[in-house]
Amino acid sequence: MSLQLPIEWLPAGGAPEQLLVLLHGVGASGSGMAGFAQMLRNEFPQAAVLAPDAPNPFDGGGLGRQWFSVAGVDEANRPARVAAALPALVDWVKATQRRLGVGPAATALAGFSQGGILALEAAALEDGLAGRVLAFGARYAQLPAAAPRHTTVHLFHGAADPVIAATHARAALEHLGALNGDATMDVAEGIGHELHPVLAQRALFRLRNHIPARTWAAALGAVPGRPAAADDDEER
Repeated sequence: MSLQLPIEWLPAGGAPEQLLVLLHGVGASGSGMAGFAQMLRNEFPQAAVLAPDAPNPFDGGGLGRQWFSVAGVDEANRPARVAAALPALVDWVKATQRRLGVGPAATALAGFSQGGILALEAAALEDGLAGRVLAFGARYAQLPAAAPRHTTVHLFHGAADPVIAATHARAALEHLGALNGDATMDVAEGIGHELHPVLAQRALFRLRNHIPARTWAAALGAVPGRPAAADDDEER
């Protein structure tokens, strides 16, 4: 799959040390992720920051794009629609990693709403595709049977989100914790369905300060599968 790349920002000098892929929400485009992309570029100047356009025109018309159709979507058919969209995205991420010379551990998939769904499900489908997933105002299409062992999941949500309720993030955090996964959650009061600057700042904090459980386990010689602590933080 070849995706249009309205944002592909590379380091001013030298090879990229990280790959940060931003996936937009339904009816939007990669260029709509410019604000968050600039924050990441300022924080990680040696990173490659990419925001592709989804491959399909938005069902609602206009110039927007979508990763999968939301026409008539419900709990029963959502998993299949997401599953159909994943292989091409996973292949594109791998091809981009090869092209830029950045490995999976140094890759982060960040997505808002529908893009966040794709990021979560891509890591569930292929453990280790990325070292981090940052999901804003998103949810799993279907809670995974196993937690990824090589990916840390960071969930960010507005407490007043009317589109995808914050209860989905809480359920995901509890589920991943029960499966010995490595996950964090930040919920901001008074914020709705948006990639709000408060949540974006929390994402930068998580990227800078959260040490993945697998790193601790390797350093301490821990037994694989030992429970990893989930982190729940509410911004007020």
